[in-house]
Parts: sequence; structure tokens; C-alpha cells
Amino acid sequence: MDINRVKRNELLVARIIKGLESRNMEGYYAQTKEEALAKALELIPEGSSVGWGGSMSIKEIGLKDAVCTGNYKVFNRDVCKTPEEKRQVELATYDCDFFITSANAITEDGVMVNIDGNANRVSAIAYGPRSVVMIVGMNKAVKSVEDAVSRARNEAAPINAERFDLDTPCCKNGMCFDCKSPDTICCQIMITRFSKVPKRIKVILVNEELGF
Repeated sequence: MDINRVKRNELLVARIIKGLESRNMEGYYAQTKEEALAKALELIPEGSSVGWGGSMSIKEIGLKDAVCTGNYKVFNRDVCKTPEEKRQVELATYDCDFFITSANAITEDGVMVNIDGNANRVSAIAYGPRSVVMIVGMNKAVKSVEDAVSRARNEAAPINAERFDLDTPCCKNGMCFDCKSPDTICCQIMITRFSKVPKRIKVILVNEELGF
């Protein structure tokens, strides 16, 4: 990454972290995936129970592998063999110590937008797990809530729909058509603008391109 972009991101991160703190959330900055992983594991004590929803970012920095192979009680929905088993793991996740995930977009004043199909991810961000650790690449930083919603619907959703081989207009055309397709993953759109529980949500911003 060129030095000018690094400087720009450092200035932007300072505003985002200030915004997060004004919203009862914590913000951290990592220059690399390795630094982000180290900070996440610093925030999650050994012996904690950990669960997650769909997130490429936690996989890309190695956080999912780290908790699966470390000294943690893991609610791993990825190894479930039946829909009912997966449902039971996802329900158990609501009572875990740490929920690890990402955001589809974050504004420069610390508001996050997430879009979901089954809603297990957005609902766990909103309530349930005692703490939420979010890994957010700086590619997801935008100016406003309107920009964040647009990014979630017109960039993240079409890519994820393609990744899951879904039959949606965005999968065929690359942008949101506000569809009501049975395969739509734009069922729930959540704006997180404040944490009722102080410091429950911890956001690690990473100076790399992560997720979608």
C-alpha cells in the first residue's frame, strides 16, 4: 500500500475511532492482518466461549482458525451436518462470551451497516453475546449512512450472492434491484449507531482490504 493511502487511512481511522467512542463502542487500529489477529486474541481471553456468523474478514486474518485450535469453547456452525444442528449451534451462540464478525460498511463517524439473509449475524450483533469483536478492513469505510447502505446492498450483497450461487437479480447484474427473490440475502438491514452496553462492541479497523 502506498504511503499516501496509509496516511489517509490513519487520519480517517482517528475520526472513526473517535466516532465509535462517542457511541459507547471501542475502536482499535491494526496496520496488518497479523496485527489485527493479535489484537483480537488479546481482547478474547483464553477459556472464553466464541461463536460467529458469516464473515470472510475473520477468516482472512486467521481468527476463526485461531479460536478453533486454541483454548476456547467454540460454537462452530461450520461443522454442523444438518440444518437443525446448525440452528442449535446458532441459538447457543447468543449466550457466548464473544461473537466475532465484521461489518459491511462503517461511516467516518462510527456508524455500522450490516445486511443479512437469515439474520443470525445481525441479531447477535444487536443482542445476546456478552461482547462483539468486529474485524473491519478500511475498504469498508465510507462517508455517510446512506453510502454505507449503498455499499452493503450494491457491493457486499451481489458478491455474497455470487459466492453462494444464489438466484438473484444482483447475482446476474452486479447491483441491487431491491428484489423479493426467494434467494435474496437482503432480508434484514441493521444500522448500529450506539451500544446500549458500554464497550460491548469492539471494532478492529485494519489497514488492508478485507471481506466484501
